Amino acid sequence: MDYEHNSWIWEGVNYYPRVFGGLMVTAALLGLSTSYFGGIGVPYLSLPCSWSNLGIFHKKKSGKRRIRVYMDGCFDLMHYGHANALRQAKALGDELVVGLVSDEEIVANKGPPVLSMSERLALVSGLKWVDEVITDAPYAITEQFLDRLFHEYKIDYVIHGDDPCLLPDGTDAYAAAKKAGRYKQIKRTEGVSSTDIVGRILSSLRDEKSGEDHNGSEVKPQEENPSQASHIAQFLPTSRRIVQFSNGKGPGPNARIVYIDGAFDLFHAGHVEILKKARELGDFLLVGIHSDETVSEHRGNHYPIMHLHERSLSVLASRYVDEVIIGSPWEITKDMITTFNISLVVHGTVAEKSLNCELDPYEVPKSMGIFRLLESPKDITTATVAQRIMANHEAYVKRNAKKSRSEQRYYEEKQHVSGD
Repeated sequence: MDYEHNSWIWEGVNYYPRVFGGLMVTAALLGLSTSYFGGIGVPYLSLPCSWSNLGIFHKKKSGKRRIRVYMDGCFDLMHYGHANALRQAKALGDELVVGLVSDEEIVANKGPPVLSMSERLALVSGLKWVDEVITDAPYAITEQFLDRLFHEYKIDYVIHGDDPCLLPDGTDAYAAAKKAGRYKQIKRTEGVSSTDIVGRILSSLRDEKSGEDHNGSEVKPQEENPSQASHIAQFLPTSRRIVQFSNGKGPGPNARIVYIDGAFDLFHAGHVEILKKARELGDFLLVGIHSDETVSEHRGNHYPIMHLHERSLSVLASRYVDEVIIGSPWEITKDMITTFNISLVVHGTVAEKSLNCELDPYEVPKSMGIFRLLESPKDITTATVAQRIMANHEAYVKRNAKKSRSEQRYYEEKQHVSGD
């Protein structure tokens, strides 16, 4: 609201409060247009929100304590399902505190993590819904840790999805929070999990290796690579989901728009850091997400691991991203630069190598003098993440088999209940 242009109104409030208050009530009852009062928000339903910054309702607002909610997890191989869970958790309160389970706890309860603590921290803290992160959180919420959450971190509620979270002894990891009456549940995002993604990576790398080794002597049998293909197919992108992840705001009339593109497959800490660096160069960050066909053409048939809409949601969840182009072209044209009013095109120094180097996709912005190469803060790539999984192939196969059996029971029980 522009207070300077409505100075006569505020003077009236100060000197003639009763008269002006009567006008407000009359206007609200008659349903007059807000244009009569310079857009100050007369309708009675919007008065508390529109006038809260004027000090009239300041005492009441300051007296209301903000609700703090807590959600924990490993957040290994961060995907849009994780992001959607945190989005739902944030909606249940005013401030979201995330507990990041330590590497040691993950090893003890699930198996070896793919990403390090620092990488997982970059991913979680880079999400637009996260306000605070507690590192080295325990896998099980004990009464002792729960007491710490309530008193030290002022947590009101502990949040978790409607999928089971069992400790190695079979007990509920959130039993203490439920017993205390401070537990709330959100809906699990169907169609994706870290188990699915590990299965996809193992499957794609097996197919790649199979193409190189026609004898197939080192290829593992299908049953040793449990991939939840049926659950992957359940993800159906909707406009509502995209809106939920989007900022919903366009660039201002004189905004400096920065553009960066890529596959953004297996969204990782390297992506987060380069997006943060790109955003610092302007007022609005526009990100181009290459189509599945484009990624396959330039990276190989076994890529992308995540399909276009999954990758788009992962990028949209970043606090540094304002808008995305879903299925952006490989080559940046002058028409594209003009259409989106792009001021600067950037690209990181660390990126996957293209199999097709005939054309420079940045030739046009370079000729226009609006291209800049950014030093990538991290050297992690989608390929290196996949290589980590292959290096610990046996461990991840066992981890996936165990988790897959647990998830299978969950889906069967859920289907049985819905069938009743």
